[in-house]
Amino acid sequence: MSSSVQRKRIRKDPAARRAEIVAAAAAVALAEGLECVTLRRVAEELDVRPGLISHYFPSAEDLVAEAFASAATAEIDALLPVEGSEGTPTERLARFLAHTTGEAYDAISRLWINARHLSRYRDVLRERVARQETVWRARLEGLVREGVEAGEFRTGDTLVTTLQILVVLDGLGVDANIGDEDLPEAVVRMAFTTAERELGLKADVLSRVAEPPASGGQPG
Repeated sequence: MSSSVQRKRIRKDPAARRAEIVAAAAAVALAEGLECVTLRRVAEELDVRPGLISHYFPSAEDLVAEAFASAATAEIDALLPVEGSEGTPTERLARFLAHTTGEAYDAISRLWINARHLSRYRDVLRERVARQETVWRARLEGLVREGVEAGEFRTGDTLVTTLQILVVLDGLGVDANIGDEDLPEAVVRMAFTTAERELGLKADVLSRVAEPPASGGQPG
């Protein structure tokens, strides 16, 4: 005998539901690209009807913009938190550069390239990209300024130095999108050498700080 009892759906708080949708859209964007962020695709990810997604995001363009903003914000919050993090400015900058030039960052690099390209044709996304660029620039400049005030860095213009570092990271990000594994080591480490030069640091200081401590034991 078939049961006529239907599974009871749990009605979520609107704010929680919206956050869930944005998180799912961000995951799709990172894994498949912003072009794949559609109402139907996000509905599949959450196992809900597309109508539920359109209730919160009537326009797919808005959902795409929110997906990018969510992923980019999560990354900068982890890299350079507003409240700061443990370590000296030199140590924090070294960690920032190590992460943004490592393989783990490739997905975010591709997302930025994807977003900048699509933003030429999508006004809402263009605004989000511009806003995120401002946030990333401000966070990194804040760290550079903190290092100057602490006497660790030396630069006559914190904004110019920040932009120089970000330009190098953007260039390396383009290469990550291509997947060229044959870059010379000097190019791979260009973000480190640029930061060291522009901040008056000795060569390889940031590179050495970024390296994990050697393990005392042998791998099992």
